[in-house]
Amino acid sequence: MYNVRKDWLGAIVTAGLGAGVITSFAVSQGQSPLVGLGITAFAAIAAVTIDHFA
Repeated sequence: MYNVRKDWLGAIVTAGLGAGVITSFAVSQGQSPLVGLGITAFAAIAAVTIDHFA
């Protein structure tokens, strides 16, 4: 009925920026940067996946 096109790049960037802000704070408090990047990537992928199926 509706031809809805998802903006995948915009969704990934938005989710990554949102997760990156919190992860940056955690890294500044002593968390490993590699773990922080993993958490950011997982959060961005999870958000885009949920957006796709919702």
